Amino acid sequence: MSQLQAPRGVPEYLPPDSAEFLAVRNTLGRSAELAGYGYIELPVFEDTAVFVRGVGESTDVVSKEMYTFTDRGDRSLSLRPEGTAGVMRSVLEHNLHRGSLPVKLWYAGPFFRAERPQQGRYRQLQQVGVEAIGVDDPLLDAEVIAVADEGYRRLGLRGYRLDLSSIGCKECRPVYRAVLQEFLAGLPLDDATAERARINPLRVLDDKRAEIRVLLTDAPLPPDHLCDECREHFTRVQQALTALGVRFALNPRLVRGLDYYTRTTFEFDHPALGAQSGIGGGGRYDGLMASLGGPDMTGIGFGLGTDRTLLACRAEGLRPGEGRRVEVFIVPLGEAARDAASKLAGRFRADGMPVDMAYGSRGLKGAMKAADRSGARWAIIVGEKELAEGRVQIKDMTNGDQRSVVVEDVVGQLLTEGM
Repeated sequence: MSQLQAPRGVPEYLPPDSAEFLAVRNTLGRSAELAGYGYIELPVFEDTAVFVRGVGESTDVVSKEMYTFTDRGDRSLSLRPEGTAGVMRSVLEHNLHRGSLPVKLWYAGPFFRAERPQQGRYRQLQQVGVEAIGVDDPLLDAEVIAVADEGYRRLGLRGYRLDLSSIGCKECRPVYRAVLQEFLAGLPLDDATAERARINPLRVLDDKRAEIRVLLTDAPLPPDHLCDECREHFTRVQQALTALGVRFALNPRLVRGLDYYTRTTFEFDHPALGAQSGIGGGGRYDGLMASLGGPDMTGIGFGLGTDRTLLACRAEGLRPGEGRRVEVFIVPLGEAARDAASKLAGRFRADGMPVDMAYGSRGLKGAMKAADRSGARWAIIVGEKELAEGRVQIKDMTNGDQRSVVVEDVVGQLLTEGM
């Protein structure tokens, strides 16, 4: 029988490396919490219509990359390829939009896209996202971008770049769309690209192929066709980001890959990651709620790639979450000592000290090797003779010093020394 393996394109994080993954996810989430965003736990799969109507049927995400299946009730369901549409569905279903605005939410977890796996591009990708819904305010745009920037800086990242642009609103985008389509109609595009230009011409600007980029050298760009209101909005976003100390570069060719984006768009890029250099991004999506059957309310959010952010940390030599898995490792010698060691471990854990112990019938040599491999700062040796005297031995694993301590005092002593 062949060895079973994880599906291709699905990364796994195992100890001790999984501590780095958790540190990235928790740090990005903490940045959102500090800005007043509440956590939302979303379904891993939704009615397919949520993504068709929310993300856009013409996008590659919906047309080519979704994992869609029919359940036993003959319903079409899809594994979530992104988070925003599901959040909007949940906000509508639970009437959060009828309460205090903006609705500010953050989420984390796996998302699924049937792509060709490569470094930094996975079929199961991990993201941290935020959504701010219901208030059309450029300061809110700036806050969302600053939350992402703060999360990266809390991890110690410095080598990333923030690109910023605006792609207009429902008033000025149709005008720009017509200008762009006229330009694209004069280019020798292949059939697939020409069809994309017909359905959603802005997506052509996002084409990464060198031959297409050459053809687009003189293409009209969104920021040059903004209406007065969008231009003022974009100016205020830039001013607010500057006031917050967030560094950015204007990129007029920046368009996001999902149909629902309007006005402010942004992307964080880390050049050290090569072809898959985008570590996060987002934008404003005015009109998305209405497309899902709700009122015409505004919104802005982002999705930050946990996997790629971890790769960026490693590229900069950062080790988020690096530290001891346990502080204390207990070594019981003899059957009577095992019960006492287990009780002692429970006391440490109750006081918040990470602790492990040697299980099974290991001798002193084997148990001390396990203590060393655990990375613990201290080993506590619980022998039957010492236990009869009400004492244990503490060994400092950093310098080898060993001392005898009254068993009732050991937890207090190490908690104090560990501070």
